[in-house]
Amino acid sequence: MPDRSTRRIKALPETSAVAGTVRWAPRKSIWIGGMTAVALIAGPWFVTPGAVLLFLATSAVTLCAGHSIGLHRLLIHRSFSAPLWVERVLVYLGTLVGMAGPIGMVHLHDMRDWAQRQPDCHPLHAHRTTMARDAWWQMHCQLDLDHPPRFVPERYLRDDRFLRALESTWMAQQLPWALLFWWVGGLPWLVWGVAVRVAAGVTGHWLVGHITHRRGPQGWVVDGAGVQGHDLPAAALVTFGEAWHGNHHAFPESARLGILPGQHDPGWWVLLALRRAGLVRDLNEPADLPPRAGLRRVQGAAAVETVA
Repeated sequence: MPDRSTRRIKALPETSAVAGTVRWAPRKSIWIGGMTAVALIAGPWFVTPGAVLLFLATSAVTLCAGHSIGLHRLLIHRSFSAPLWVERVLVYLGTLVGMAGPIGMVHLHDMRDWAQRQPDCHPLHAHRTTMARDAWWQMHCQLDLDHPPRFVPERYLRDDRFLRALESTWMAQQLPWALLFWWVGGLPWLVWGVAVRVAAGVTGHWLVGHITHRRGPQGWVVDGAGVQGHDLPAAALVTFGEAWHGNHHAFPESARLGILPGQHDPGWWVLLALRRAGLVRDLNEPADLPPRAGLRRVQGAAAVETVA
């Protein structure tokens, strides 16, 4: 049975993952471009120890607890269970990363996931172009397929008022924090707590995706998939485990991404702590999942077990 993310995508007889047009997305481009411009121009002028610590702390909380755990491992893949209030806190933190609203993130992820599992797909979904062009495509454009599949989200995504409210206000969710940071720490906290954090998070997300869909160590391949996942061990800690992307392609509904000895996965460590506190349960690991059709171990892949 396909995992949850691909079950939301309904292909039609004429559906194609290849033919399509990349178009500039003004709203998305102005948002990310504006945050990046403020970060590059104002960031160096407003460096203070407190502002940098704020940036590090808020980035860690929103990227780890929010994006990796709340949006990716929980909302998209349902790789563990949590009380509704815990889920909503985690998803809210993920929305603060500033990439998209929660339903928009699910849509973007599932379309890419579906496309990469086809024998071939558009270069945007495969990150199959130059680094500069891929950065422009991913952060400033959208792909309009000529014959796209339908996105059919489950009721818990489609009808949840909290998720719909976040979806319609995801950019504005930065405003209360911007006001708080400005009130407490002035312009340095405002610039580093919002603009630098959003720009670094979005750009870093693109960069890791660009690399891990093109090159790097592989533990597994999925036969028939046009795009394979690779690991980026050097970024394991700073991405909170998301850099074990080859593992994720192999076991998408596993809550644990660093599955071999020495594969550090801070997101998994946080989940273990939350489980001990009684806040999450039913954490999936690869052994808990049904066999994956077409999945096979790469010859000589045992060497990745020694990667720190």
